[in-house]
Amino acid sequence: MAASGSAIVIGVGAVGGLGAAVARRFAEGGLRVHVMGRTQARLERVVEEIEAAGGEAVAWLGDAADRPRLDGVVDEADQDGCPLEAVIFNAASGHRQSFLDMTAANLEEALRTSVLGGFHAGQATAARLIARGGGSLIFTGATASLRGRPPFGAFAAGKAGLRALVQAMARELAPSGVHVIHAIIDGVIAGPVRNTGLAPPGGQATRRGEGALLNPDAIADTYWALHRQDRSAWTHEIDLRPFCEPF
Repeated sequence: MAASGSAIVIGVGAVGGLGAAVARRFAEGGLRVHVMGRTQARLERVVEEIEAAGGEAVAWLGDAADRPRLDGVVDEADQDGCPLEAVIFNAASGHRQSFLDMTAANLEEALRTSVLGGFHAGQATAARLIARGGGSLIFTGATASLRGRPPFGAFAAGKAGLRALVQAMARELAPSGVHVIHAIIDGVIAGPVRNTGLAPPGGQATRRGEGALLNPDAIADTYWALHRQDRSAWTHEIDLRPFCEPF
């Protein structure tokens, strides 16, 4: 069956990551999924996986903060007969470093990816969603959205800035039918993120085993449920964490 609508997932990496899991879930829901990321080979693997399962997907190589590139993706995704319904912003940037070692370039990179990227994702699509009668904008946050701690100062600045921007988006766009959601991922996601500089070594997940890791497919199920929420009972912000994570 041909897709009746489309979704854009920004920040898609390895097939085991959250971006890929979200893309799979929205494709399973019957949407044509446009996946955007920085590595062509990874994007192609995600597309192949979705198509092998009977879904529809298109790969787009690009940076989250590249507005002209994003505008091109939106033009292709939002078509009569297959209108844009959902945009999921999953991009992030940051490094493990002390405040004294942090450079202005490190901070600018984090802000550019999270805040400027999130701004472009919302502004490039909100008017189209309003014109189509509504839709969803979902932004992936983190524990750092709520509090900063070393050595994640730049990452926290980006995520906290994104959260504030998304709050303003929600208050402005909700009356026009656009559901704006900020999802705080309060823990370590199972998969490739554990091998990046953003996964804290020796933390709760390491000590408690795999049960202390968030399953990316479970997060994706939640994102799909949020997209499908009745507008009489919308969620703006949600926090997700493993059952054994203290908070």
